Amino acid sequence: MNNNQSNRNSIAEILNVILILQQNACPDNCLDSCDRPVLGGGTNCLICNTRPIELYMCGSNGVPFQMPTTKDPSEETTTSTVFRVEKVDNNCCTFRVLIPNPDTTSLNPYLGTNSYFTVDLGCLCAIRCLSDTYIECV
Repeated sequence: MNNNQSNRNSIAEILNVILILQQNACPDNCLDSCDRPVLGGGTNCLICNTRPIELYMCGSNGVPFQMPTTKDPSEETTTSTVFRVEKVDNNCCTFRVLIPNPDTTSLNPYLGTNSYFTVDLGCLCAIRCLSDTYIECV
């Protein structure tokens, strides 16, 4: 197996783990890594349902991948580098674009958008997991 194929498989496995965890959000705490076996949260806080991530494409020189925060081309185009795994299908993954929560008093740093995109996992060389959080209406 070549390095690119091995890298694609490990990223796909981690994204599958994140997707399963988001679908079965659990309140236990564990090690702080991308593939830790449960989402954050516990008895004294909201149960998390999302492990936000940043994506790094092969050849991006360490710059996170960006996508528009809206599907409407008539709206002002803003972008985000933070995403939620929505679906993993073989060698592709569908993500939801997340935006910073404008409510600075909220404990949840991100909001979900209606903007989605699909990536060929062969184009990814790295993912960065951010702190688990709760995203409303996902």
